[in-house]
Amino acid sequence: MHSASPSLSDAEIAAIAARIDRPIVLVGLMGVGKSTVGRKLAALLKTDFVDADEAIETAAAMPISDIFESFGEDYFRDGERRVIARLIEERHGVIATGGGAFVHPETRALVLASAIAVWIDCAIDTLVERTSRRDTRPLLKNGDPAEILTRLHGERAPYYGEAPIRVKGGDGPQLETALQIIEAIERWL
Repeated sequence: MHSASPSLSDAEIAAIAARIDRPIVLVGLMGVGKSTVGRKLAALLKTDFVDADEAIETAAAMPISDIFESFGEDYFRDGERRVIARLIEERHGVIATGGGAFVHPETRALVLASAIAVWIDCAIDTLVERTSRRDTRPLLKNGDPAEILTRLHGERAPYYGEAPIRVKGGDGPQLETALQIIEAIERWL
């Protein structure tokens, strides 16, 4: 999916970046490209990037799949909310969240109040292809990934839809998605 506008110049991106006064938090299903797009977005805006899942694993000193298995999803979501709150407070430029983070009411309220939430949405078949590359996703362990991702999209879309900015990710270069986000933020500001 190509954006209708020409690519932004470095000067235009710098001018938009100067107007952004809070972290950008990327939300969406697993596999939409939050981490990859987030790194590109942070590089374009000349700010830092942090992956909330990596920060959680560092804080817990264990993989997320082990946290889920040992302590359950509720325990994980509570820790996830605390880590995202800390990352926002530390004023990280771009924060990629786990797919379920924005579904949690307290986490969603925190992000909406203190950051710029951006929903990266994507076609289910693209998600199935991307998530099949790694088997580290606890919610896809038991069952057909296409069915699970379709169900999760249906359940989570109303929550993701609360993000003020929505862009469609796709098979194109992640740079295109990052530029779409910058253009959307400019319109939103």
